[in-house]
Amino acid sequence: MLLNPTLIAQAATSSSTVYEQRIIHSPDGIGKYYMGREIAKVMGYTGAGWLERPSREGEEQPTKIVNVLNLKPNDVVADIGAGTGYLSFRIAPLLTAGKVLAVDVQPEMLEIIELFKKEKNITNIEPILSTLTDPNLPSESIDLALMVDAYHELEYPQEVMQRIVKALKPGGRVVLVEYRGENPFIMIKGLHKMTQKQVRKEMQAVGLVWRETKNLLPQQHLMVFEKPDFSASSLLKKNMYQAIIK
Repeated sequence: MLLNPTLIAQAATSSSTVYEQRIIHSPDGIGKYYMGREIAKVMGYTGAGWLERPSREGEEQPTKIVNVLNLKPNDVVADIGAGTGYLSFRIAPLLTAGKVLAVDVQPEMLEIIELFKKEKNITNIEPILSTLTDPNLPSESIDLALMVDAYHELEYPQEVMQRIVKALKPGGRVVLVEYRGENPFIMIKGLHKMTQKQVRKEMQAVGLVWRETKNLLPQQHLMVFEKPDFSASSLLKKNMYQAIIK
């Protein structure tokens, strides 16, 4: 099949309007900018040990993250940029009738998850190999997409988020955890932190609605976004509620 030259040109133009490539850039970034933000380099699978470090609970308090997700037993949760599955394995036992989709672009990370699944005898975690632009999730299949210290490393953030939005059920949530870019005293490299203002701007660009930011973690924002539910029943309930409170 011959590719349409016009469509190729349109795609190239669209991409060039979304991202900017700069020759001079931070050594911690890839020289690619999205909405004014330079994208950080990905932490490779060789850093798996850091993800599983014993001090992580004290430093980041991931148990608090899990506790405020308000998960239901039958939820389907996509752990985007799952790495070694550190969060996946803490969420899975709560989903007695649901499952975790552990999504990562590195097959080596998914091999580690498979190893841990056998060691821990946990069966409701499904490793999924993603691409740089697509998390490979079926449409309207997930209740929650969770990204912990991962979003800032996405090489194609707009494409990935558009597909995550498509994969969310109406009313589904995206929870992003990122080191606070507003605080210069948090000793994390600048490109591996994000301000709440920047995150909200980028999520709004793909149609997500900000619901709340929880600053209950020592160094990170926990930001909750929602996919609007435009179904007839949802709009009816919303209109009834607005009529009552008036």
